[in-house]
Amino acid sequence: MKIELSGRRALVSGSSQGIGLAIATELARAGATVVVNGRDQGKTERAVVEVVGAVPGAEVLPIAADLATAEGAESLRERAGELDILVNNLGIFGARPVLEIDDDEWRRYFEVNVLSAVRLIRLYLPGMIERGFGRVMNIASDSAVATPVEMVHYGMTKTALLAVTRGYAKAAAGTGVTVNSVMAGPTHTPGVEDFVGELVGTDLPWDEAQRRFMKEHRPYSLIQRLIEPPEIGNMVVYLSSDQASATTGGAVRVDGGYIDSILP
Repeated sequence: MKIELSGRRALVSGSSQGIGLAIATELARAGATVVVNGRDQGKTERAVVEVVGAVPGAEVLPIAADLATAEGAESLRERAGELDILVNNLGIFGARPVLEIDDDEWRRYFEVNVLSAVRLIRLYLPGMIERGFGRVMNIASDSAVATPVEMVHYGMTKTALLAVTRGYAKAAAGTGVTVNSVMAGPTHTPGVEDFVGELVGTDLPWDEAQRRFMKEHRPYSLIQRLIEPPEIGNMVVYLSSDQASATTGGAVRVDGGYIDSILP
């Protein structure tokens, strides 16, 4: 299968590093023009350099905006123009005993991880429907259905994204626009390296720390390793394509077999 996204314009929120940067790179590799986003202008511009370094000749536009606010979403919309592909990747995570999570932290997680996606879908879905083509993907997580005890607030937001996805897919029914969740499993990013260090200690070599983390904290993974970000990007590229035209309203798993169920 050869996926060709030339002529398509994509936005990946929270793509100055980690999974978002990998998704942006793989979309560019497939030929899409990609808008890279982060809150910091310098980091966003450096991300563009990384994408172009990996994909010479790629068309990549940096737009710094805080998408956890309505003003930031509107600002990005004005500068990015119309889109064919919207990838809501922006998210925060961290370990916290659930009884220590206060109201402000619950609200912050919901604002960043859920409402940032809702706002962008609300801004872009009408145009996609009018043109008869669009691809919306919300980057969810295995934590949406296997709530981790050390970060219940994060799991809650990913569960909410599954409901948001299904609802907007129904709103776009019969229009040529698809809306899906991508359920990423434990993935190797700098942020996750820090998270692993918090849980198993920072004095271990990385390979040993990763093995211990998977054994003690993610034991149900069938691949027994962290997923590499381009593996998430590959699924996003497929769901962005014409070939994925019959896949919508779904929770598509790239979880390394972590979720122990036949269905999400």
